[in-house]
Amino acid sequence: MIDHKYCVVLGASGEIGEAISRKLASAGWSLYLHYNANAMQAIHLQGELTIAYPQANFRVVQADFGTVDGAEILAKQVRRVGAIVVANGQSMLKLLTETTVEDMDALWKVHVQNPARFISLVSSQLRQFDTSYVVLIGSIWGNTGAAGEVMYSAVKGAQHAFVKAYAKEAAPSGVRVNAVAPGWIETRMNDIIPPDERQMVIDEIPLMTTGTTQHVAEAVHFLLSGKANYTTGEIMKVNGGWYI
Repeated sequence: MIDHKYCVVLGASGEIGEAISRKLASAGWSLYLHYNANAMQAIHLQGELTIAYPQANFRVVQADFGTVDGAEILAKQVRRVGAIVVANGQSMLKLLTETTVEDMDALWKVHVQNPARFISLVSSQLRQFDTSYVVLIGSIWGNTGAAGEVMYSAVKGAQHAFVKAYAKEAAPSGVRVNAVAPGWIETRMNDIIPPDERQMVIDEIPLMTTGTTQHVAEAVHFLLSGKANYTTGEIMKVNGGWYI
């Protein structure tokens, strides 16, 4: 029986998480495919990956990171963790004056508290390997901020700060800690944006095009490939030059 080394993909049922999972599976990783509510999508992804990469192992795990004990629930379901990709999250388009305490609390738990707690709980597993990895999917708004998304920008900025601090703390244990900060990525969430507003954004991007989930997945794969092992504490911008 093969004793697999796993990467935990938080938010594997989302579009970016799914793209990351497919890319890492193609590179030989066994995966824990985490989801909160979209069980059907996670199970479907598990089935496809199992058929495509029979030499690896793919397990579906569930935990709600909107709850206080979400990280503890997930940590009990995983073993042999050699990498963590934090791709879960939720957007929030609200003015600060319209953002409730409950909104703020939910954003903090999902984007910062539970991911950090989960990493803490499984850090002993990461240290079992000479080299291990933590990658967070941050955001362009964590770098520059966005009106109408003040609290979302704040928690993404907190993720970036976590990467820089934890990279220093975990380095002696061989753990590389980095983030990927996407700009405009084509997902179903952006389908509702009117064509004229969409074109206004594209006109601001030096590469004159939006990004895809595959662009994010390729960046994550690079950070976990061994080719970036002298890189830690980095916030990799994947935004077409929109913010430099």
